[in-house]
Amino acid sequence: MRLSFGQELRMVQKQVLAPRMIQSMEILQLPILALQERIEQEIQENPTLELADEDPDLPEEENLEAENPNAPTSEEKELVVDETKNNEEDFERLLNMNEEFPDHFEDRSRPSADRIDEESSRKHDTMANMVDRPESLQDYLHNQLSWFDLDPEVRQLADRIIYNLDHNGYLTGRLEDLLEPDAPPQRLTLAQRALSVVQRLDPPGVGARDERECLLLQLTPGMHCYEELRTLITNHLEDLAHNRLPVIARKTGLTMEQIHEAKEELKKLNPWPGAVFANAFVPTVTPDVTVEQDENGKYKIKVEDERTPQLFISQYYRKLLSSDEVTPETKEYIKKKINAAQWLIESIEQRRGTLSRVAQAIVDHQIAFLNNGPEAIEPLKMQQIADKVKVHVTTVSRAVDDKWIQTARGIFPLKRFFVGGTVSADGEEVAWDAVRLKLQEIVDHEDKQKPLSDDDLVKELGKAGLTVARRTVTKYRKAMNIPSSRQRRDWLKHDGPPAAE
Repeated sequence: MRLSFGQELRMVQKQVLAPRMIQSMEILQLPILALQERIEQEIQENPTLELADEDPDLPEEENLEAENPNAPTSEEKELVVDETKNNEEDFERLLNMNEEFPDHFEDRSRPSADRIDEESSRKHDTMANMVDRPESLQDYLHNQLSWFDLDPEVRQLADRIIYNLDHNGYLTGRLEDLLEPDAPPQRLTLAQRALSVVQRLDPPGVGARDERECLLLQLTPGMHCYEELRTLITNHLEDLAHNRLPVIARKTGLTMEQIHEAKEELKKLNPWPGAVFANAFVPTVTPDVTVEQDENGKYKIKVEDERTPQLFISQYYRKLLSSDEVTPETKEYIKKKINAAQWLIESIEQRRGTLSRVAQAIVDHQIAFLNNGPEAIEPLKMQQIADKVKVHVTTVSRAVDDKWIQTARGIFPLKRFFVGGTVSADGEEVAWDAVRLKLQEIVDHEDKQKPLSDDDLVKELGKAGLTVARRTVTKYRKAMNIPSSRQRRDWLKHDGPPAAE
């Protein structure tokens, strides 16, 4: 079947846009420090990219652009193109720039050997003076993941799971929450496969959803007391915690000697497989955006990219494109490199604009949080921000992924502002965070001689206008490490938790 010219043109455009879209998504997802590393790498690999440093030999007026890293330079403004244009039109424009601004870049010719040596020495000194960062749990797991021959989609989901593990190596949220909204059922199947891969990594037990699963993952057939351990972990962890060994013996048929022997083997397992990495490395958080109040009391977002290198395309290589002394093969190589440089510059600028709009929309929704604290956080879904900013919800997800915001109340991950909720007695939506805070407050002020059961906690929350199911209270109580009413009463008798054996 022969395609029409229009169909062929659309296919060509789609092929041209695909790499741009992929790179834009990758750049958008990078936090500020990773973006800086990416730019450094691109500069080393692409000779047509140069840093737009302030030149002390230029007049003061011409240095104004360098003083404001956020302001696009004149040559960058010329690089903003309609994505529907093909590459030949892009390079036609680049060639025209040489004719329109013949003297503008004269002092930015090809770097001299001395400048290259100076820049290389500067980078080497900077790297030599950096403190070695201990390997994190995520780094350790990610390196192991490279040993597996996985489908790209499964590998992507495995990476996502790894970077959502807590400091103990647990996956605390639901697997479904890591997927895109309205993801098809087969996407969850792939996520389950990815989780299975992560749970096979070292240290044993990593990627578990709870303590029981963590301990079961550490069992291997053939180990001493394997069957007994599997039985105890699966059905009798709470009995072991309360030293109800006769109950275990009666229910399992195991002898007391077998139970004691298995209990000793259980002590060799690690319920916190990621803790050793958490103790070795506490990451420094660098905010990607800052929120400040203006003179009218309105909260305004500022993208923190002052330290992000500002890029431009080398004038030396621009001129080579119109030189008759350069072979067609060399020109084609330069075109590809300039094209890649142009895409990178546009992707960085697009990242800045998208992050700014998404963060501003989040702040506009969470004004009560900024004014009154975490207990005033409002329920918020990513789809709401996507609708407001007029982008796809996956764009919002990438924009907030691993990004931090500096506020007057501290530094928070942008994902912190997306929370589900329930409906209060008066019909208003209340964030689950507010429910948890209220739950903690009720437990803190309960009669210690008569601790409240989960049913009692449901009633107390109801008195505060919060309608919550009992199973939800139990789930939150456990997640917040609040013991059961019986345990709290026993702890009171012993002046605190029983000593570890």
